[in-house]
Amino acid sequence: MNLAVWLAIPACWLSAQDLSSPRAVSTPNVRTGVATPAGAAAGVAKDEKLRAVESELRGSPSDPKLQTKLISAYLQRLRETADGAWLEKASQLVDRLIEKDGGSFNALRLRNEIDLQRHDFKTVAERARSMTRDEPSDPGNWGNLGDALMELGEYEQAGQAYGRMFALRPNLASYNRLGFFRFVTGDAQGAIGFMRLAVEAGDAVPEHTAWCQAELGDLYFKTGKLDEAKIAYQAALELFPGLHRAYAGLGRVEAESGHTEAAIRHFEHAQAIVPLVEYASALEDLYRKEGQTQKAGGQQQLVDAIDMLGRARQEKTNRTLAVILANHQRRLDRALELIEAEIPERGDVYTWDAYSWVLFKVGRVPEARAASLKALRMSTPEPDFYRHAAQIAAAAGESALAAQYREHLNVLRASW
Repeated sequence: MNLAVWLAIPACWLSAQDLSSPRAVSTPNVRTGVATPAGAAAGVAKDEKLRAVESELRGSPSDPKLQTKLISAYLQRLRETADGAWLEKASQLVDRLIEKDGGSFNALRLRNEIDLQRHDFKTVAERARSMTRDEPSDPGNWGNLGDALMELGEYEQAGQAYGRMFALRPNLASYNRLGFFRFVTGDAQGAIGFMRLAVEAGDAVPEHTAWCQAELGDLYFKTGKLDEAKIAYQAALELFPGLHRAYAGLGRVEAESGHTEAAIRHFEHAQAIVPLVEYASALEDLYRKEGQTQKAGGQQQLVDAIDMLGRARQEKTNRTLAVILANHQRRLDRALELIEAEIPERGDVYTWDAYSWVLFKVGRVPEARAASLKALRMSTPEPDFYRHAAQIAAAAGESALAAQYREHLNVLRASW
């Protein structure tokens, strides 16, 4: 089917078949030692199941089915906790698989899953392309190829890969990817339609459906539908009470609605489950707004601790941290170092937006303007893209263009 044709198909015409996990790229975090009762109980139960599979594998260390089962379980725990230790465990097992069989298709696909998490997108794209020639009917590999291409900013090719995946297996995983693709390429309503389909398709693993429900909430939030976003986040938590990103979503909704105390509670809950750097940043801002300067300082220290941990792990890129440092107008040399290392490896619109914002903050306005144009090239309905672009254009003396960007932002926020 021609790409332009299937991208135009109304979402209600599609159907679901068998299911697999949704697209997800996670980042490392530092643990605080705090967990919510629901999240902690779920984690303990999952770890007990993992230990049972690990015990089986010790009895049959060469069983590829057990190895694959355990690798998948490790990657699932990574998606739920963003704890890099699970990624390392999975990687070690994949190395054993590859060493034994010389690189079977299954082992190489698992290696792609791991390399996606490590942000080695160019390697994944090259390997997955080669694998499509050997196994063109494998939907998971087409999904991995599309994921890598999205991160590289090669959107037309990513759409083609997702199209092949969808044609082979229309399910939660392919609907999820099509929703993300449509949003990034400027079709918010189409994105919402596909993400609804992902939720309706469901999955044998409740966390997968909850993840898509939270992503649906994100789409609603970014397009000004706060009530719908809140409902989606709450539905995600009903499916999986330990889903940190759903709590964070509720925090954003409450903050945008002016309910600072409620926003703090939700972000605290999210951070207690997985202390991501963006949660620390949000809490720092919210605490300062409430005059809780000591707590705000503690969150600033946590942001710095996360950066120190990244340095210890020799991580050279982190666009989320770069934007946070730019937003808070501190350690701008570090923000620039992080984003300049990211640009050669990750050419998507989100990276170009981050680059434009950091360049603007360090006073390199002409370069920021050029980077901002690259961030806007797909008309992605991200409010921050237009907020940043308006400030950069104004600083560049392009007041009429800045006004256009502000108007576009107002349209996105019209129903708030």
